[in-house]
Amino acid sequence: MSVFAISALKVAAALGLMLANGVIMIYMLRKVLGHLHIRLGPMHVGWKGTLQTVMDVLKLLTKEDITPRAVDRWLFRLAPAVVFVPSLMAYAALPFSDTWRVTDLDTGLLYTFTALSLVPIGILMAGWASANKWSLLGGMRAAAQQIAYEVPLLLSVLPIVMLVGSTNLGTIVEAQQGTLLGVVPRWFIMNPLFWPTFLIFVVAALVETNQTPFDLSEGESEIVAGFATEYSAMKFGLLFLSEFSNQFIVSALGVTLFFGGWTLPWLPHSWYAAVPILGPAIFITKTYLGIFIMMWIRGTFPRVRIDQVMQLGWQRLIPVSLVWIVFSGIVIKVWS
Repeated sequence: MSVFAISALKVAAALGLMLANGVIMIYMLRKVLGHLHIRLGPMHVGWKGTLQTVMDVLKLLTKEDITPRAVDRWLFRLAPAVVFVPSLMAYAALPFSDTWRVTDLDTGLLYTFTALSLVPIGILMAGWASANKWSLLGGMRAAAQQIAYEVPLLLSVLPIVMLVGSTNLGTIVEAQQGTLLGVVPRWFIMNPLFWPTFLIFVVAALVETNQTPFDLSEGESEIVAGFATEYSAMKFGLLFLSEFSNQFIVSALGVTLFFGGWTLPWLPHSWYAAVPILGPAIFITKTYLGIFIMMWIRGTFPRVRIDQVMQLGWQRLIPVSLVWIVFSGIVIKVWS
């Protein structure tokens, strides 16, 4: 098989996973929030409402695609693609197992962060092109959040990079294999040095991917639906499919960086070669546990104000991240 055909199949697999994640996560979100809020969620389309999201997708595919008169037509049509494509690109470096990945990049961690950083540009484009003050406000908030939190998001993982000596996500997973005392996983989350790193990563990732309680670019209680107010049909669908996809990506990054990726320390390494599906199954299970925690946060905490988000980023997370990098470097140097 040609290199081009193999690449096309890998891209198609990533696209299929992205679409499947969107359908599953929307249903999961409705059910998780329903039970958190003491209600049932979808119940009537399919068993326990399992087909409700499928019907919603069909509805979006068949709805009229409305373009308001005053919009900048080219930017208005281009914005959903600018949001969608980087979300798809971010799947490329994720290591689902030792062999299951689109590509093995030495700079995989930096590449994934770069792809995610392009998404707010599309959101800003959507807000600007919509000729709607609420949409513009949502787009500007997205840009402000991106500028404020890209820095602490990247800084938060530097202690791990310093310890491992690589930004290859597969190498980071391999550095967490094995156990301490035969029982305790060697996952980086078990190391007290990385507890502040993990906390900063979680907060910055929630803001960077526009997740509640930091979803200020689409704050329904203030700006209707923010940057997506004027969108309909599948343009609207692409915008929010990308948001759910980004949630999967940051959870997968958290699993890779702190929770051992596709491995379980109590399983012999030969099992992963004998059962090729085992690694991806472990990785996706861990990732969805992380997604559940993010949905739990969404259903528990109220949305914060934009000034509080900006203050947290500039005055708290960035200085703390820099101080912790210096401290981590000293500790790693002394103990190495």
